[in-house]
Amino acid sequence: MAAAPDAKGEELRAMIEALRERVRARYPSHAGGAANLPLADLLPVVHARDAAEGKVAAIGTVNPREPGLLNGLIQGVKKLVARLLDWHVREQIEFNRAALGCVESLLDALGDVNRSLAALAADSAARHEELRAQLEEARAEARELRDIRSHWAAWRAEWERKLSVNEVQFLRSVADLQTAFQHRVSLIEANFRDIVRSQHRDFTTALDRATLDIQQRLWADLERIRAEYERLIHEELRVVRQRMAAVQPAPSLAAPAAPAAESWDIDWLRFAARFRGSEKRVRELARFYVPHFAGATSVLDLGCGRGEFLEVMREAGIAARGVDLSAESVALCRAKGLGVERSDLFEHLAALADASLDGIFCGQVVEHLPPPRLPELVRLAAAKLARGGVLAIETPNPECLAIFATHFFLDPTHARPIPSSLLVFYAEECGFGRIEVHRLSPAAESMSSLAGLPEDFRQAFFDGLDYAVTARRL
Repeated sequence: MAAAPDAKGEELRAMIEALRERVRARYPSHAGGAANLPLADLLPVVHARDAAEGKVAAIGTVNPREPGLLNGLIQGVKKLVARLLDWHVREQIEFNRAALGCVESLLDALGDVNRSLAALAADSAARHEELRAQLEEARAEARELRDIRSHWAAWRAEWERKLSVNEVQFLRSVADLQTAFQHRVSLIEANFRDIVRSQHRDFTTALDRATLDIQQRLWADLERIRAEYERLIHEELRVVRQRMAAVQPAPSLAAPAAPAAESWDIDWLRFAARFRGSEKRVRELARFYVPHFAGATSVLDLGCGRGEFLEVMREAGIAARGVDLSAESVALCRAKGLGVERSDLFEHLAALADASLDGIFCGQVVEHLPPPRLPELVRLAAAKLARGGVLAIETPNPECLAIFATHFFLDPTHARPIPSSLLVFYAEECGFGRIEVHRLSPAAESMSSLAGLPEDFRQAFFDGLDYAVTARRL
């Protein structure tokens, strides 16, 4: 039973404390304000106002008395007197209430003032703390500046001392450098004069030597030019004589003619495929001559065989025709759509008009001719070619020793190998110029055993299996 009153008491104390807090919040006092800004304490005024309100509320009331007949009668009389005096105290009551209302308004205004002062005090305190921090920072900076000023004064004195010392040392160094510079300039000038004198002497000597050398070279060049002009005059006279001889009919030669291919009872097309090579391979080799006959409009192939050269010319857009003595070869070429005639090449050339061709090709033919007829063939070619026409003759290369061990003697119609220097001589005698010798089909490509030989030895004795001589009609 005692726990319930204690709980009610605790609840009552909590309610009273809450009311106090609300009053303190509404009417802040000195304790709730700033430490340095005292606020008016309004609690006594509040207590006085509460007491006045109690007195105002008690006007016109009757004090209670103990129950009883007498007391009841007295209470009745008091209530009657209170009602009778009500008109008299009504204005006083209203005045009292108006005065209390004024006090209430004054308390509210004073509370607002205290709250404003409290907020102002809090803001002032924050600003005060900020200003205090700034002041401390300014004091620290002032102390630092004071230290810097003292150090600066000491450093300036030391710097001025060192500056004066360095200035003296610098002036001394400049003086020493000026003296050394003047001495070095004098040495350089003397050395330069010596070098110039030496170079002038060397230049004069070299100029004299070069002048003498130029004179000697000039006389040597003049001698060489005179010899060259004499040689050219001799060559032109020889060419004129050869042309005059070419115009005259050539005497018939009593030398035995080469045996015709038909006199041998063998299949020459099969023979060529086996020992000469496939048509595809021969065409690839014949492409070498395309640049030499580029731009030609009338090319004659002497001894055209299976027509590989004519096919290459046709692919290159060069007009070419052939002549051959073999009926089988002529039939094969015509089947390919090539222009080929069956005839003896000497007779065919002799029947052509002079300077009617601008290109003649003779591949693997001259080695079949008797030796006396080769210069006749070159002379006929020179007569039938126009000025600037191209002559190309291809034949086995006797300078390559491998040709005798393999290809040359495989053909029973071969008469004799022809050295390139001999063929070049025949071309020169017949008035050809711009003569070139081309080594074809290196032996090392088809004979791997030659790769073990020294390079210079292989080039000298095992170079190209064939060679070609190209020349232009002058």
